[in-house]
Amino acid sequence: MYLFVLSVFIRFNLRPIAGFRYQEFMELADIDSTLIRHLPFSYAKRFSLLPVRKEDGAVIVASSRPDDFQPIDDLRHLLNSPVRPIFMEEKSLLDLINRVYHEAANRDEGTMVIEDVSEVEETRDLLESDDEAPVVRLVNALLSKGLQKRASDIHFEPFEKDARVRFRVDGILHDIQSIQKGLYPSVVSRVKVIAGMNVAEKRLPQDGGIRVRIAGKDVDIRASTIPTSSGERVVLRLLDRERVLIGLEDLGLQTEMLAGYGRMLAKSHGIILITGPTGSGKTTTLYASLASINSSEKNVLTVEDPIEYQLKGIGQMQVNPKVGLTFAKGLRHILRQDPDIIMVGEIRDRETAEMAIQSALTGHLVLSTLHTNDSASAVTRLVDMGIEPFLVSSSLIAVMAQRLVRILCPRCKEAYEPTEDELALLGISKWSVVSGQGSVTTGHRPPATDHYSFYRKTGCDECLGTGYLGRKGIYELLEVDDDIRKVILNGGDSMTIRAEADKKGLKGMMADGADKIMRGITSVEEVLRVTQEE
Repeated sequence: MYLFVLSVFIRFNLRPIAGFRYQEFMELADIDSTLIRHLPFSYAKRFSLLPVRKEDGAVIVASSRPDDFQPIDDLRHLLNSPVRPIFMEEKSLLDLINRVYHEAANRDEGTMVIEDVSEVEETRDLLESDDEAPVVRLVNALLSKGLQKRASDIHFEPFEKDARVRFRVDGILHDIQSIQKGLYPSVVSRVKVIAGMNVAEKRLPQDGGIRVRIAGKDVDIRASTIPTSSGERVVLRLLDRERVLIGLEDLGLQTEMLAGYGRMLAKSHGIILITGPTGSGKTTTLYASLASINSSEKNVLTVEDPIEYQLKGIGQMQVNPKVGLTFAKGLRHILRQDPDIIMVGEIRDRETAEMAIQSALTGHLVLSTLHTNDSASAVTRLVDMGIEPFLVSSSLIAVMAQRLVRILCPRCKEAYEPTEDELALLGISKWSVVSGQGSVTTGHRPPATDHYSFYRKTGCDECLGTGYLGRKGIYELLEVDDDIRKVILNGGDSMTIRAEADKKGLKGMMADGADKIMRGITSVEEVLRVTQEE
């Protein structure tokens, strides 16, 4: 094999480096991206080679196939320069190729096109296209950049004189760029083509979606359009299918609350509800809960809209209102599949609520979500839907309310001394911070230490200048015990239920947020931002 490779290098005047040097890993900073401008992504990926940099009058080329000499020779002619190959393992090299072209696409506004490949057996990578249409390049560059910046949503918003694009990162919208008013209709049409919508229909709201691949990552895109006075407004939800599903211990639950929630999940029947506004991480908590109790001895089924994570060993059903498959109807049919654990994506109406309660009363553990501000309000919400209080008290095990707070960027956060006003807003006294003895107003007991460090945001390139990088949850867990059941049976409202829970030491979201502030995880203003309605 060595002699064969050597003969190839002699034939094509290729000079190996130090006996065909093996390169195990390479950083993006080591790559001269100008060398790939005339090399199609599809070619680099197909033949598993990548120009790295110029050195001593030759171009160093990473390759995983030393016996495939023709593509290397073609590259020599394309670059009009001698080439010197180094060898990398194919998996490492393909990953590097994806990252290099992804970075180049973001920097140069992209050179790729999206195709509807939902029916194709193998999803084609967007970077493999050579479509030069400006609108196509713009849309795909925004998708690629959105994925790179960890955006959950991309907003296209028309106004009188122009249109703007915004990314939602860690729950907050950021302006990205403006689009000329004359170009904007073409951008909307391109998005509609991607998402399988009716391009000609501009008077009615539309929904669509597609699965694409960007730089080797499979991404589900959910699209929504609505007509406005200035044009159609578009929102794209990006769901990275390769996103790692986190476990319960990574959600941010404090030790005591995590243990209590684990006990609730271990029960054989009843309803556990996760509550909070849209975008508060309820679905992530549901998935983490399912993953923690899933086993080969249990039949776990879900009905969702949409399916955001693929869970191994769990049967997942997608709601489809167009064919009459609603949450209630899906749940009714799931009960005929002999389930042990059922997850309902959301309880939206009385019919779904009645089916969920009936499932719980007949020996199933049911997990679902509700849109309420706190844990106690979930009870009154079910009653308002028309569910009898005795059914709620008989079936409900626990309610966990939550919000998401942004995590301070570890690279740029700075320590500071909080004011007494800031501490008072959180129900923390200066004495509790110094002594670690807790706060009377919140019932909160900080971690046992002699001093706590408070941090605030500053901003750097790593966190897009926001001062925050990523999110964690703050929670309150209401366990429905005998005393709470009595309050529900007597028709108690949310305030009465909350008062009874406070007697038993309910730790509210504000107190949980205060704990995370004193641990240096988040800031005072961030906790106040998400809990100010309490």
